[in-house]
Amino acid sequence: MIDWFSGLSPVLQALLATILTWGATALGSSLVFLFKKVDQRLLDGLLGFAAGVMIAASFWSLLAPAIELSRERGLAPWLPAAVGFLAGGLFLRIVDFLLPHLHAGFEKAEGIKTHWQRTVLLVLAITMHNIPEGLAVGVIFGAAAVGGGTTTLGAAVALTIGMCLQNFPEGMAVSVPLRREGMSRMKSFFWGQFSGLMEPLAGVAGALAVTQVAALLPWALAFAAGAMVYVVVEEVIPESQVGGHPDVATIGTMAGFALMMVLDIGLG
Repeated sequence: MIDWFSGLSPVLQALLATILTWGATALGSSLVFLFKKVDQRLLDGLLGFAAGVMIAASFWSLLAPAIELSRERGLAPWLPAAVGFLAGGLFLRIVDFLLPHLHAGFEKAEGIKTHWQRTVLLVLAITMHNIPEGLAVGVIFGAAAVGGGTTTLGAAVALTIGMCLQNFPEGMAVSVPLRREGMSRMKSFFWGQFSGLMEPLAGVAGALAVTQVAALLPWALAFAAGAMVYVVVEEVIPESQVGGHPDVATIGTMAGFALMMVLDIGLG
């Protein structure tokens, strides 16, 4: 099975991996068929866990390989990492500023003013934040194919597993609030899983970019890391804290970080 997968092109690997992460989002969204309301303590802990996974992946899977690749290529090790990281955050800030969206647990919408319904704005918030996740998976599969640095196919698989683990609570965090807004179970599930559709698109784009232009690789790895950290700080951590169980959310964040670190070191 591993030999079959390793024989595929990095673009196809990225597509299959991000379809899997999309499936994890759909699985989390499917809980709306079982529950109209999920215990807030559990949801806060799972959101914290997702934040921890994303923070750890940003360093162990993306920034550290970017620094090593830069050193191998004779670049200042800090330059692509710092510039790419900040560029990723700036990109998400621009999207955040322009795209109307509403974070779960908050009343005030962000982005350009619109008369769109709350449900649409809730879905857009998670959809936007799936861009860097898909991009990260695509870039790391491309990096494993191009070679160099510390990025291996095992590291790419580890990141995929981590994204699946953190997409599960994200899918639930979309569908359950939509159900509370009065939407039917089927529609809540549909929009919850739909929010993960951006990941395969971003994953393929990331893999194509770094395999076609290998010089982009350290910059692209750092870009994906910056975009993910922006999402964590701007969205995931605040959402995990407003439910009234900050200690549970914090413990979840540490657990997610530790697990992703173990996965990346163990498989990478």
